[in-house]
Amino acid sequence: MPPLQSISREWKSGTPAPGWREVLRQEFAQEYMKSLVRFLDEERVHHTIFPEPANIFRAYSMMDYDDVSVVILGQDPYHGPGQANGLCFSVNEGIPLPPSLQNIYKEIESDTGHAPSRSGNLDRWARQGVFLLNTCLTVRRGEANSHRGRGWERFTAKTIEALSAREAPMVFLLWGRNAQEHEALIAESRHLVLKAAHPSPFSADRGFFGCRHFSKANAFLTAHGRKPIEW
Repeated sequence: MPPLQSISREWKSGTPAPGWREVLRQEFAQEYMKSLVRFLDEERVHHTIFPEPANIFRAYSMMDYDDVSVVILGQDPYHGPGQANGLCFSVNEGIPLPPSLQNIYKEIESDTGHAPSRSGNLDRWARQGVFLLNTCLTVRRGEANSHRGRGWERFTAKTIEALSAREAPMVFLLWGRNAQEHEALIAESRHLVLKAAHPSPFSADRGFFGCRHFSKANAFLTAHGRKPIEW
């Protein structure tokens, strides 16, 4: 059983970059966040929660607020042992590629003509400015979407609003219904929003395959004087 530890302390122990601390500092005083803290502490008494506490806010520590070029908004962390590492769709070295990530790699190769790394660790994307954020940042072991509606969506919304407020153009990749619920928060007058089905095997054939989001994202970045991503 993981030790009890409130997410406000996890925010501190996860060492988010300074810009994120400033942009989101007021959220931890909000009632919804206090309620979420109570819920997660109670969950940990009875269940295993993923990812590990120190990795819940890992996406916020991999790059600062001003360094984001592309946002990929996932659903919630992987719910199998050893999978979730705090970045959406990413797994640690040595973990077999989950089906959704396999489909992402298939689309990258089809779209760009280049085969991506076979490692499921997406730290290499994060280091280039790809913000890999889940709509919900925690999940109960073996139960996808088990923490939906508990407050994480509001925190995610504040994150997306803060990014949208930036003047520097960026790309938002919204795959699936959960991610697309945040579209209204994005200023499409200066940012590029690309939508497709979720890369899950249950939906990839309904619009994810063939979406060409990876080349479209790079074309937009290049057109605005920003460095393209090496997918």
